[in-house]
Amino acid sequence: MPSFLALLITPALVFSGVQAPDAERLKGSSRKDEAGWVQITLKGEPRNIGYQLGYLGSAEILDAHTVVRSSVKGSTGKDWNWFRAEAQRMFWDKLDKEYQDEIDGQVEGLKAKNVNLDRWDVLAYNSHIELEGYYWPWLNDKASTKESCSAFVATGKATKDGKPVIGHNMWWDYLVGQRFNFALDIQPTKGHRVVMDALPGFIHSGTDFAITSAGLMICETTIPGFFGFDPEGIPEFVRMRKATQYAEDLDEWVEIMKKGNNGGYANTWLIADLNSNEIGKLELGLKNVVLSRSKDGYFVGANFCEDPKLTAEETRGWNPDPKRNGSLRRKARWESLLTKNTGLVDDLLGRAFLSDTYDEVLDRKGASGSTLCGRGAFGGAVNAKVANAELGRKLSYWGRMGCTDGTPITFNSTRPAGLKDMPSMPWLLIENK
Repeated sequence: MPSFLALLITPALVFSGVQAPDAERLKGSSRKDEAGWVQITLKGEPRNIGYQLGYLGSAEILDAHTVVRSSVKGSTGKDWNWFRAEAQRMFWDKLDKEYQDEIDGQVEGLKAKNVNLDRWDVLAYNSHIELEGYYWPWLNDKASTKESCSAFVATGKATKDGKPVIGHNMWWDYLVGQRFNFALDIQPTKGHRVVMDALPGFIHSGTDFAITSAGLMICETTIPGFFGFDPEGIPEFVRMRKATQYAEDLDEWVEIMKKGNNGGYANTWLIADLNSNEIGKLELGLKNVVLSRSKDGYFVGANFCEDPKLTAEETRGWNPDPKRNGSLRRKARWESLLTKNTGLVDDLLGRAFLSDTYDEVLDRKGASGSTLCGRGAFGGAVNAKVANAELGRKLSYWGRMGCTDGTPITFNSTRPAGLKDMPSMPWLLIENK
């Protein structure tokens, strides 16, 4: 039976032979596979970090590139060369040199493992969420259809120890989403150490859950029906990585995200600062940027806007009726759970919240698009992460691959190529020492 890769990968994507590894460039890096996660440590100069990622993750990167190319062509009708050309034209010169070097290093690491991807492939792939989900709709006078994730951040009287707790589950289509299984520990020569989950080959995250050695914990959910894009701006994936690597506190993180904002991958960001025990919520539109902050309470995300001006000016098709809007039903459930558990929220409860499958507005049990652990025919929650302050200080977190409530998913025989069954996986403590 031919493999999925054999069916979809053209010969041009594979070289004729594997090169010997460059031991010096791999120094300090490592890989461990457990409970569906691929835990990869990357260390050193930018080009070596890229080489390590490409070399250690080559099989998963090639697999993910293959399904992404198929997916974005299906959604836009554009072949991969269009994505390569647009990414090169709009984005390359806006990358800091260290991120250009990481991309070139990844190409070299992939080449050493017989994978034929070039600079523009890796750039287009890293920016494909913006190109497919925001730039392409904007060109066609349409709103983005991206609506992903459930998340919360809490602190002060809301939590058991008065310190921040953060949690996030990633919603995506199952074909691509089940591949967001890299747990990266990036130890660069400049900036802060960063741990984050990611799609294989991303130099950012994509799910956008990260913890840094500066004491920041970060996650997001998308703004629904967003319309707007600035082709002269800095891509979101660059701003996210740079802010996360270099920001010293919540304010600096927000400022880096705002500078050069292109409107790509427009999100509601939830941030915790472990040094001040303060939390923030950044609704990052293109025209409207709204920051809320608190040292005593919580913020939640479930693909809704709370700022009426942003909603009116930069979204389309928003339905304010909770009975007809699953995002608002998730918002109601978040608020109910966090209110009922005031003073008790910790990492254990955070895992329970993200596994919740009750629709409080409709009084209905069972995972759906309106429950915190979302599940549908074609997509839903594909991974989850939770951390309290103690774990965050250790750059560690709880992670679970697959459905957040542990339900296995088996697809029928007419599944598209590359779609794999999703077994039940345990919560895993991802420790970075």
